[in-house]
Amino acid sequence: MKKLLNTLYITSEGAWARKDGANVVVQVEGKECGRAPLHLLGGITCFGQVGMSPQLMHACAEAGVTVTFLSTTGRFLARVEGPTSGNVLLRRAQHEQSLNTPLPVARAIVAAKCANQRGVVRRYLRDHGDDSGQLDAAEHRLSDAARLALTAHDGETLRGLEGEGAKAYFSVFDRLIRTPKLQFSGRSRRPPQDPPNAVLSFLYTLLANDCRNALEAVGLDPQMGFLHRDRPGRASLALDLMEEFRAPLADRVCLSLLNRRQLNGRDFRSDETGGVFLTEDGRKIALTAWQERKRAALIHPFLDESLPFGMFFHVQARLLARYLRGDLDGYPAFVWK
Repeated sequence: MKKLLNTLYITSEGAWARKDGANVVVQVEGKECGRAPLHLLGGITCFGQVGMSPQLMHACAEAGVTVTFLSTTGRFLARVEGPTSGNVLLRRAQHEQSLNTPLPVARAIVAAKCANQRGVVRRYLRDHGDDSGQLDAAEHRLSDAARLALTAHDGETLRGLEGEGAKAYFSVFDRLIRTPKLQFSGRSRRPPQDPPNAVLSFLYTLLANDCRNALEAVGLDPQMGFLHRDRPGRASLALDLMEEFRAPLADRVCLSLLNRRQLNGRDFRSDETGGVFLTEDGRKIALTAWQERKRAALIHPFLDESLPFGMFFHVQARLLARYLRGDLDGYPAFVWK
């Protein structure tokens, strides 16, 4: 299935990607360092100064393989993709509901996000305990936020509950990191101010790209969301979808990389602004862990089937499309168990 195909990540500065028959070939300084059959790829993501031949771009567009260009720090730059797919009636239904009745979907997303953050805290409490009581307090606050989100009367109240949940979660995130030299000093971005934030920002960029690809594959408009406000250039629906996966996927990968000491001080660099970013070697380590986590099999709570975690984005996108078409009474947001 196309949804299970891999993403090719090109991280080496100065790399050149070209088409050779039915294969993608990556060269660095004129030497081939890797190749992959194009039909086995779902996307190509390039970090930094990576070049690509017009022939390969043309072949990717024809094959439905999206090419994404990111800066060395993971900031989105551009995408190259083929014609827009999907049923115009589905997009029209999405636009109408997003404009007129966004709350049912937005409530489900925020409730799932808070529940999944609570799941990360509970997993730590189960494995390590906590004598301070801070994690227990955060768990209760997240439970309250998830419960209240399901009955929020307007978008402002809902976004306030989301903010309360995020505040409770990140106030104890440093206690989930068991590596003293790589401590978390509160959520920071643009630029991230410490190593854990650097990893989180990098993984969130990958997550946003995967969610956008899933939505476009189903035929939904990634720009028009239900929770995030419309803004020029913002893929609001992709940001909505990724809220369900931040904690169980990106945050869990970040914590594993730090607590297992797969990343250390040598894998980070600072720039003149005081920002902290992953080095090229650090990105490779994070990408490997990201792909491994996506290949891990989990039981999807709505389908009650075992699937690779990386397919859950596509399942949720399809469930959202079914809800918008009227096939489901509500949108079943993903809750990690």
